[in-house]
Amino acid sequence: MKFRRDFFLNQIRIMSVTSRTKEQFIAEANADVDELKFKIEQFKKGQMNEDKFKHYRLTRGVYGQRQLGVHMFRTKIPFGHVTADQLYRLADISDAYATGNLHITTRQNIQFHYVKLKNSPKVWELMADVGMNAREACGNTVRNITASSNAGIDPEELFDITPYVVGVYNYFLRNPICQEMGRKIKIAFSSSDADSAFTYFHDFGFIPRINKGQRGFKLLLAGGLGAQAMEAATISEFISTEEIIPFMEAAIRVFDRYGEREKRFKARMKFLLKSFGQEELLRLIHEELKALPAQQIEIAEDLWQAPQPKKQAIPYELKATDDRAFELWKQTNLKKIKGTDYYSVNIKIRLGDISSDRARALSKIVKRYFADDIRFTVHQGILLRFAAAQDIEQIYNELNIIGLADFGAETILDVTACPGTDTCNLAVTNSTGLAEEIENHIKKTHEAFLINEDISIKISGCMNACGQHMAASIGLHGSSIKVDGRILPAMQVVLGGGVVGHKAYIAEKIIKLPTKRIPEAISILLNDYHEVAEIDEHFTEYAVRLGKKYFYELLKDLADKDSLTNLDFLDWGHEEEYVQAIGVGECAGVALDMLSSIVKDSDEKLESAWAKLEISEYSEAIYHAYTSFIVGAKALLLAKDVKCNTHIKILEDFQTHYGQDPLWAKESNFPEYVLRMKTENADQEFAVKYLEDASAFNQKVHAVRSDKTQSPDDLLVTASYYNA
Repeated sequence: MKFRRDFFLNQIRIMSVTSRTKEQFIAEANADVDELKFKIEQFKKGQMNEDKFKHYRLTRGVYGQRQLGVHMFRTKIPFGHVTADQLYRLADISDAYATGNLHITTRQNIQFHYVKLKNSPKVWELMADVGMNAREACGNTVRNITASSNAGIDPEELFDITPYVVGVYNYFLRNPICQEMGRKIKIAFSSSDADSAFTYFHDFGFIPRINKGQRGFKLLLAGGLGAQAMEAATISEFISTEEIIPFMEAAIRVFDRYGEREKRFKARMKFLLKSFGQEELLRLIHEELKALPAQQIEIAEDLWQAPQPKKQAIPYELKATDDRAFELWKQTNLKKIKGTDYYSVNIKIRLGDISSDRARALSKIVKRYFADDIRFTVHQGILLRFAAAQDIEQIYNELNIIGLADFGAETILDVTACPGTDTCNLAVTNSTGLAEEIENHIKKTHEAFLINEDISIKISGCMNACGQHMAASIGLHGSSIKVDGRILPAMQVVLGGGVVGHKAYIAEKIIKLPTKRIPEAISILLNDYHEVAEIDEHFTEYAVRLGKKYFYELLKDLADKDSLTNLDFLDWGHEEEYVQAIGVGECAGVALDMLSSIVKDSDEKLESAWAKLEISEYSEAIYHAYTSFIVGAKALLLAKDVKCNTHIKILEDFQTHYGQDPLWAKESNFPEYVLRMKTENADQEFAVKYLEDASAFNQKVHAVRSDKTQSPDDLLVTASYYNA
């Protein structure tokens, strides 16, 4: 275990603060790179089984894709912010190790595709050199923290949310409480009640509030999209900025302990809320909160220093021209920054894909004209800020030269789409080909809607909502339809999602249609909206008012199977007949556990605990020791064929099956024995005692296991028993 121990001793994470120096960030990232290299070598030598390695690499941003032998590599970019130099570096990385493309996601990250496993440490190393990270970009972790891309320049904002996003990101990065949960946690901060970050479908959502001069947030909890979309519950209309991190830590601890781990589709915070009810869930959270080392954690306002404008702006009138494309671009992609002579420029990136050459050219334009503050948006675009008014026409011309001056950013023409069957294992149908077809169709046949900002169209290749289709005015997700022994590619149409007038909506399922008929469906919807909508009625309000039955009747003729042709059996971008090929997603845990491997996991947690103790990080040390208890008990329960789907059940079942055994006399009340970490102060004295007890328990687990290993039958345990 020497490598792992040295790895943790080299880390300098301090839980009591939320800031990181550049040197700390690089040291931590380089330690991650070294560990990734080490684990890859272990895997190649057969010293680490495939499923355990899969679980490990996911938390380091390395995700399997549909094509064998290559991976998707995902970065973790809080609030989507990069500098011009970082964008340039990302472009260079893609040229060297991926496809020459940067894919912007709806969670404000960058994904590279077709990355070889052996090259993933080098990708991370090059990112770390410019202050970027991939830790916890995938897997059952706290994922990237998203935020309104216009934070800091939003005319409706009460204050800039950015420092608080940075503070939360720093605090939970590499935090032991969120490394191996039942499922992922997603967090969003919106700059105002317009909720441009879609907080309402996140596990934690924050919207700024000021109460008696004090900064704080409206707190939303346990929202989510996917197959069963749920709007987040409003927990409080005001929680102070000092309280947000402790509340989140307490809630994540509860989720880690009580959250489902066997049934992946139930393993989200929203189902915990549904199962317990809001009152009971909050009771558990507040009980956990009392046990935390800090009840308040201050996030300094100066944690984020906004980059300054590149040039001095002067009063300047943007005059009308004869260039129609430029005039449309000014209407849709350009916004005046309140109280200044500066503008923000929203760049429409079709399908979120920007080539490395264009990315490098854009980084040079940013250095000439903008503040060094590039924001990837939740709409897969790029927002630039603080362009001087007198430079706008020149900026447009230079963007046009490099092919980044399309009008229609965040309008009906700016169709959001996940990669779909291009690369994703879970995708059912092609998202990207359909997105391009829809955009071209609207341009050709619905000119009146070209600059419509009220209608959003979002596409996911499957029901899992990476394209956020349930938050769209018109949403689509991949599906299929069986017809006389053949299968045709289809899209489930959903309508009425998004945020209108500060009110959040989740779209409702309407009908499943052949994907080749979706452009016609779009036309029917737009024409009906034009004719039937009330004056100034938003599309989402129109959809909600008229309801599911109305739209089913409106579109049902397109579902007619008797009028199908052979073209309907082809997916967009394909010339051969559609064949459904759905792989296995990698967002959850392993498919197979070896009990010996599980015991080694317990050893590693214990090693991590002692390493944290040596650098006086007592709370982290205690949580690692707690996890060692859980994993060790899990191994013994699985040996008896006892299902383990939550931490709390492991504690209770260990008591049931081992509590009367004299060997475990010291741990006879096992739940109480382990959960002392909730009731004792997280100081040095308790940390030492708790780690000593965990070590003694671990030694007894090894002793019991050594007696059992004579029989090979108990070495393997299927994933249906425990997926975390």
